[in-house]
Amino acid sequence: MTRKTTNKGLDIADKNFKKLSIQVSLNGLSFCVADTVSNKVTKADSKLFHEEHNPMTLLKALEKLFHEHTLDQGTFDEVVVIHSNTLFGLVPKPLFNKDELANYLKFNTKVLASDVLAYDELENLDIVNVYVPYMNINNYIYDIFGEFTYMHNGTVLIQSLLNNYGNHKEAVCYVHVGKKQMDVTVIKQKKLLLYNSFLYETKEDFVYYLLFVLEQLELDTDAVSVKLFGTIEEDDEVYQLCYSYVQNLSIFAPSSPHHLDLGEPETESIDFTLINAI
Repeated sequence: MTRKTTNKGLDIADKNFKKLSIQVSLNGLSFCVADTVSNKVTKADSKLFHEEHNPMTLLKALEKLFHEHTLDQGTFDEVVVIHSNTLFGLVPKPLFNKDELANYLKFNTKVLASDVLAYDELENLDIVNVYVPYMNINNYIYDIFGEFTYMHNGTVLIQSLLNNYGNHKEAVCYVHVGKKQMDVTVIKQKKLLLYNSFLYETKEDFVYYLLFVLEQLELDTDAVSVKLFGTIEEDDEVYQLCYSYVQNLSIFAPSSPHHLDLGEPETESIDFTLINAI
């Protein structure tokens, strides 16, 4: 994936081989720190909000999280920020023009005149992900660390699933489950058939969007493999209701990338996109 970097300058002598990955959304925050020499996660935490934040209160929550873990006093060789939201659109690369970003989003996303738009180019795919990042978060990260990279969570999901888990003859529907947001990726024979993200409130909403995707792609609910992962377990109400409609349903347990040691048990549940951005 092509990563955009905001660069303030970094002396090579300052390298300490630690990477900080941060995911921000209006429903929660998470981060992890990895030592790239020992290939081990050394610190991680996540916060889920009781109510959806706005970008300003999201920043305050991030500041509090940073102070709590003294991240704002740390030095990192690389910092990655993942913006998780539904403010995006996938564009075929042959049709992409970087001067037309707003036009790609205006039909399915409310874009304000003050919004700064960004895009990620997906490696080995003729696809560009155009999206709205939280620029106040980017500015805060820049003020603390200087050089950093940012991208959309959909970019990480698509690229990671295609690179590591998508080699199936038949279509596989992967659903990344977050709080009030579900990201659906459908892959067949290393090809992306669909990626979309939906906001949901109830388990019925969740199943509706899942069945809608399968119907649009003409995938048989009695045959297609649907793999749920993220904040989901087999005894959850969401899973149980999905199982009423989808026969080949399972919990997907992704392996950590590059044999990364997730360390203590409390860090083993690190978000998929967060850990794959390391």
